Amino acid sequence: MLETVTLSHTASLARLGHALSDDTRARVLLALREAPALPSELADTLGVSRQKLSNHLACLRGCGLVTADREGRTARYRLSDPLLGAALGDLMRLTLVVDPECCTGEECRCI
Repeated sequence: MLETVTLSHTASLARLGHALSDDTRARVLLALREAPALPSELADTLGVSRQKLSNHLACLRGCGLVTADREGRTARYRLSDPLLGAALGDLMRLTLVVDPECCTGEECRCI
């Protein structure tokens, strides 16, 4: 039983790691941590093409990290669970412990 649970946890952590391993996907998650958004808003905010953003959103949906609420012909994306936003904040604080120079200055709003 313990091995099954460990494999399940390992797979979940690997999915999260895969999602965070790409700069654009990490930026999408951090943006959605602030507020739900339409794909066009995210693409403009992040400075990526809508097609590229669509591919990243599909990956994040597949990882179970974001969900889409239909609004007519489009969808508003949000983090799949409020705990994910808190976990991202914890990861950002951990990043600052590991690399204190990663986020300096008043413009840093990541934690």
